[in-house]
Parts: sequence; C-alpha cells; structure tokens
Amino acid sequence: MADSKTTKRKPVFTKVDQLRPGTSGHNLTVKVVSAKMVLQKGRPDGPQIRPMKIAECLVGDETGTIVFTARNDQVDMMKPDATVILRNAKIDMFKGSMRLAVDKWGRVEVIEPASFTVKEDNNLSLVEYELVNVVEE
Repeated sequence: MADSKTTKRKPVFTKVDQLRPGTSGHNLTVKVVSAKMVLQKGRPDGPQIRPMKIAECLVGDETGTIVFTARNDQVDMMKPDATVILRNAKIDMFKGSMRLAVDKWGRVEVIEPASFTVKEDNNLSLVEYELVNVVEE
C-alpha cells in the first residue's frame, strides 16, 4: 500500500528553447501569439456525436516560439495574447518539424497575463529534423 503521507512533486517548468524532438513531460508557461483553425468536423445541424476541432497555435515565451496543436476543448482556450500553462506537454514530429501537444494525460490552463514578451524570431517549428540511423560496428 502507498504511504499516506506522500507529497506531490513541484512541477519543473522549462523554456521553449530547451524543447527537443521525442521528449515529453514538459511544463511550460507560454503566451499565444496566433491561432488558426485547421480542422473542424461534425455537422452543425445534426446531433453531435463527437465534434472534432484542431487548431495550430503559435505559442512562445521569452526564449522562442513553437507551434502548439490544440485539440477540441483546448481550441477555445487558445486566444491570441492569452497566457496559458501547458502541463505534461509532449513533442510530436510533423513533416520533420517539432510540434507541441497536450494529450489526455496533460492539462491546459488559462492564467493571468504574464509580463514577458515573446521572442518571435526563434521559431523552433521552423527547424527541420531528420532521423538518422547509426550503425555500430
């Protein structure tokens, strides 16, 4: 049985410029620079079984920016100039570039506006990565 006096770990927050391909478990405080709806499925006139919304949002902090893929309820929170905390975020690779995403194991929270200004000239999603297999001899 688990000890009843276990304490929760304090979250460790990282900065955008520290994100690397294939990593997960990131906690970040970011500002939304822009948001663009890329997919909206579901009939507006019929019964909604599971409507699906996906938006690509450019988010960032004082170290850089990255594209965040917002899904369903997350889309409504990602308004330009909003400050959000992304908990347990992961890096997905899409066409060789990094995308930030929060799945069902993570959380997106809107918080009070932050005082930092977003460094928009360091977009990590514009860096293209290539998977290289290393053969050991």
